[in-house]
Amino acid sequence: MDWKEILRRRLATPNTGPNKKKSEQELKDEEMDLFTKYYSEWKGGRKNTNEFYKTIPRFYYRLPAEDEVLLQKLREESRAVFLQRKSRELLDNEELQNLWFLLDKHQTPPMIGEEAMINYENFLKVGEKAGPKCKQFFTAKVFAKLLHTDSYGRISIMQFFNYVMRKVWLHQTRIGLSLYDVAGQGYLRESDLENYILELIPTLPQLDGLEKSFYSFYVCTAVRKFFFFLDPLRTGKIKIQDILACSFLDDLLELRDEELSKESQETNWFSAPSALRVYGQYLNLDKDHNGMLSKEELSRYGTATMTNVFLDRVFQECLTYDGEMDYKTYLDFVLALENRKEPAALQYIFKLLDIENKGYLNVFSLNYFFRAIQELMKIHGQDPVSFQDVKDEIFDMVKPKDPLKISLQDLINSNQGDTVTTILIDLNGFWTYENREALVANDNENSTDLDDT
Repeated sequence: MDWKEILRRRLATPNTGPNKKKSEQELKDEEMDLFTKYYSEWKGGRKNTNEFYKTIPRFYYRLPAEDEVLLQKLREESRAVFLQRKSRELLDNEELQNLWFLLDKHQTPPMIGEEAMINYENFLKVGEKAGPKCKQFFTAKVFAKLLHTDSYGRISIMQFFNYVMRKVWLHQTRIGLSLYDVAGQGYLRESDLENYILELIPTLPQLDGLEKSFYSFYVCTAVRKFFFFLDPLRTGKIKIQDILACSFLDDLLELRDEELSKESQETNWFSAPSALRVYGQYLNLDKDHNGMLSKEELSRYGTATMTNVFLDRVFQECLTYDGEMDYKTYLDFVLALENRKEPAALQYIFKLLDIENKGYLNVFSLNYFFRAIQELMKIHGQDPVSFQDVKDEIFDMVKPKDPLKISLQDLINSNQGDTVTTILIDLNGFWTYENREALVANDNENSTDLDDT
């Protein structure tokens, strides 16, 4: 029986016998004695069931405080030794060459075109000869992952070798990034990532032409893309795991290729031409040369057809200094407008469109922004389009769960977020959307004329 129930019953039992009714103090003393007795018995009876708690290993270790210099130093040295050990476990160039030689030696005929293949039996033989470092790659799971439609049940040697190379590269990069993880908790702060990219610049041949005076602006431009897309909550830190999982690091390290095409450089945010283009645009907009952009200066961005209402919202919601925008804030603005199909960019623009901060766009919000488009149309001598028609088109495109409200998730799910936001903030974008059929027809006519010639 539960000790609380025993105590309750005991106290409820009336006084009997030769003794007279006990005083209030005596009753309290007896209550305490009974409580102590039954509670001690209850705790003692549970001792045996709690023994297993003693076998649970310690899983939380407090981080050393700033004034605990010795503990901090010990932690740093321990991490350095750990990372060195992990680095030694990776395949070096000589071991990779040896692996390729063994795979080539044990290929299983016939070849598919010029591609050498290997079956599971020879795959295991190579695994035995390749050494302990390669053991993790020669498993049935890896073989099955790379097995496609070969009628002999083989996998491509080249595909397997590329898989090994990719894994080794990921681990090397993870270790390299971890060296900059000052906190040692698996994430990089903005300053950590800046140091990583700054020290990476000399290893990227495509950046050889950059002047050292531009390095700080290049690093800021590169780091901003990581934080804009990988830190949507603006915590000021990014998981190393997220950096490895996204394609940005691939784009950055693509600059190691000395023969990278001009087209690839133009589409790569991290290339020298791209960084110089973005920074050049910033300087061109900065008419008073104070290193900051006012609302009037930003209004000339792109085709200079963004509405004043939208620009007002940019300066209301984004970080400014005495009402002017710095380069870092400008980079967020550019990344959002140049990547409007991406969820992070839509989140940025949606926050600006959500004037009532309700988490959704309603008819009032849409009308508030589209009125500015109508005013610009009048200024440019165009006949204003009915808001009712545009509103119906927007809701038809998005198909929100609630027929009266458009949430951020609705915009993302519709795959029409870029079109909807463009209609509401940019006259040139709205005109392009409104005349899309005529533009397509014109393009078709031009292509036909070229074919005839």
